[in-house]
Amino acid sequence: MTVETTTTGILALIAVMTLVTLVTRFGGVFLMSFVTINPRIESFINTMASSVLIAIIVPMAFSGDAGSLAALVVTAVIMLAIKKPLPAIAAGIAAAGLVRYAGITAL
Repeated sequence: MTVETTTTGILALIAVMTLVTLVTRFGGVFLMSFVTINPRIESFINTMASSVLIAIIVPMAFSGDAGSLAALVVTAVIMLAIKKPLPAIAAGIAAAGLVRYAGITAL
């Protein structure tokens, strides 16, 4: 399937992505309204976000370029040091940008 990169095509893609996002978010809340939250379910919900994050980060750590590795290391160090996610993420983005701007491709 291809979509033309005209203004109409791009707006159609944005509308479809918006609809899919809304359906999954509202659908999840709707389905969870039928589930009794016990300690086991609560533990699953609390650890699910971490497992998704790890599934994204681990491949990047092993097969990413120098910029992604710098972002990972800087974000982890700052997060461990100050325990605030927003400054850690900002520093990781800045580190990736600086490494890529410098033209470093491998460590």
